[in-house]
Amino acid sequence: MFRFRRLRQSSAMRDMVCETQLYPKDFIYPLFIIEGENIKESVESMPGVYRYSIDLMDEILEKIDKSGISGVLLFGVPEHKDPMGTEAYNENGIIQRAIRHIKQKYPNMVVIADICLCEYTSHGHCGVINGEHILNDETLPLLAKMAVTTVKAGADMVAPSDMMDGDVAAIRKALDENGFINTPIMGYSAKYSSAYYSPFRDAAGSAPGFGDRKSYQMDFRNGKEGLREIENDINQGADIVMVKPALAYLDVLKAAADKFDYPLAVYNVSGEYAMVKAAALNGWIDERKIVTENLTAMKRAGAKIIITYHALDMAQWLKEEYLK
Repeated sequence: MFRFRRLRQSSAMRDMVCETQLYPKDFIYPLFIIEGENIKESVESMPGVYRYSIDLMDEILEKIDKSGISGVLLFGVPEHKDPMGTEAYNENGIIQRAIRHIKQKYPNMVVIADICLCEYTSHGHCGVINGEHILNDETLPLLAKMAVTTVKAGADMVAPSDMMDGDVAAIRKALDENGFINTPIMGYSAKYSSAYYSPFRDAAGSAPGFGDRKSYQMDFRNGKEGLREIENDINQGADIVMVKPALAYLDVLKAAADKFDYPLAVYNVSGEYAMVKAAALNGWIDERKIVTENLTAMKRAGAKIIITYHALDMAQWLKEEYLK
């Protein structure tokens, strides 16, 4: 009889034969940048997460720079919003100024610009509207323009999260025409319409003013469709593809990893983070152990990149384990 327990008898033995190991470089930290000055504003539904004005963001950037994680995914919270989301593609908008600040002070930090209109529109939807209809094709040039302005500001990568059909192709074409042929695109390819996003909408001020996003984000009941979305983004020119959210969609993540030989990202979203933090603050779970188990599951399922609000904590825990 083969005894599986033989390789589980000590921590050193288990470490030697483990199949999946987390490293700080696996993580990307989502960061909210708000218009104004002298602002460090807590997000009530996401304990430990803050919105920073540009003049105070070095506090978190210094921690990120020293942590060993790969970089940041930026979301802008503008003061002015309008139906067309014009601040999204303003060359001197909040996100463009934040990118210039980061690249000037932390040139080696990977900066990924989220490309979407929802934080910038007065109606809160990811595209321009006609009545209560979200217009797909009319939105594409604005997303492309936003991508170009963020890359001109210094973004290393763009990540369209809007879920408009054809967004990756439109952005790829615009970047190439402006000389940014080497700038990669990370597609939010299989992005589901999910209740797990609620705390993010508090943080980014991006809750839709009417209806919901089910007409353009994916139906959570569909797994095979997620693979078609991923394949479509690859065909349009995406360099990295993503599944979002993470925990309830590990089946889609695993299927994508098995089918596509492409770098695969997963977004451990705000609701997933908030549930863990709430339970930990109530003393119901061991936060460190739960987060480690959750993030390991994502990597085991096939993620090469994990976007998570736990990134800084996890990087610190990994360093502590290494120093033991």
